[in-house]
Amino acid sequence: MGWGKRSVLSAAVTVVCAVTVLGAPGTAFAAPKPTPGPSTSPTPPPGKDLEQVREKLDRLYHDAAVATDAYNAAEEKTKQQSAAIVALAKKIDQGQQRLAGLRNQAGAAAREQYRTGGMPPTAQFLLSDDPGQVLDGAGLVLQGQRATKSLIGELTSTQKQLQDYADDAAEQWKKLDTERKAKAAAKKRIQQQISAAEKLESALEKKDRERLARLEEQAALKAQTKWLDTGILKKVHGAASAQGEKAVAFATAQLGKPYVWGAEGPDAYDCSGLTSQAWAAAGHPIPRTSQEQWQQLKHVDIKDMRPGDLVIYFDDASHVALYIGDGAIIQAPRPGRTVTVAGAGSMPILGVVRPDA
Repeated sequence: MGWGKRSVLSAAVTVVCAVTVLGAPGTAFAAPKPTPGPSTSPTPPPGKDLEQVREKLDRLYHDAAVATDAYNAAEEKTKQQSAAIVALAKKIDQGQQRLAGLRNQAGAAAREQYRTGGMPPTAQFLLSDDPGQVLDGAGLVLQGQRATKSLIGELTSTQKQLQDYADDAAEQWKKLDTERKAKAAAKKRIQQQISAAEKLESALEKKDRERLARLEEQAALKAQTKWLDTGILKKVHGAASAQGEKAVAFATAQLGKPYVWGAEGPDAYDCSGLTSQAWAAAGHPIPRTSQEQWQQLKHVDIKDMRPGDLVIYFDDASHVALYIGDGAIIQAPRPGRTVTVAGAGSMPILGVVRPDA
């Protein structure tokens, strides 16, 4: 029996509810709104309402997910800019070699002019004992003048091209520095949010941590049940494409591996690291972050989704999972969790995208 059956959902509650329902939306590629860091997070007193603790944890992990996407985006841009700088350096080197060759040609022409005294063809004609030979030579001089003019033009063009390459490289270095700073800032936000969440959880007694886990399971199950009660699965009958099957097979093989922010395998993954690597393994590379996947891949209606499609979650597209059919997903949920199977409706769905549309 599948994930569309209520009895299976109840029996598999521990599998479904590895998901943590995340919190408030933010802005794509933007820093999350400031939240208290580890030093300002209050330690829950005995008997504190665990539902409030769960909601606070949701917000902290959601903000960490937003910052993780910003980190991943900056990481991708630094890779692209580094590659652009390397390509420009090669062009500059080739241009410098060409410029050196042109300068050698210009020097040879100057030396030849010096050797002949630089005398104009008319003067050579008047002073020569053999005017016919001078006339023949005059034609060669005109050709030489044209060649010299062309050489000077090529020198000027090559120098300008080199300057353009140098200016472009300088601009790429500025962008690279900006993205490195953005990545460092995002990394700091991630660490703050995760540290605050860990501090909040560690302050709980064992029995309260167990109750908290059950609350997370119940919240995920409640959301999945509500989603199933809409009858949506009666409309979902799409069959996976050949590439979609490969993506699902890859994701399935990663079950049990830990979530690590910024990771894209082979030993650990974050949410978009898992989905991007699944589709890379299927022979169809896709953007690295969940927000880019939402922005750049083709959107499909939920009723038309099929295994291999990506389900995007929350208003800010801060989470993504791989749909595997029958109302289920494979996802890398959050820090402290592992790659797992969950209900597709256990979090607020923003939409569905198809990598191989």
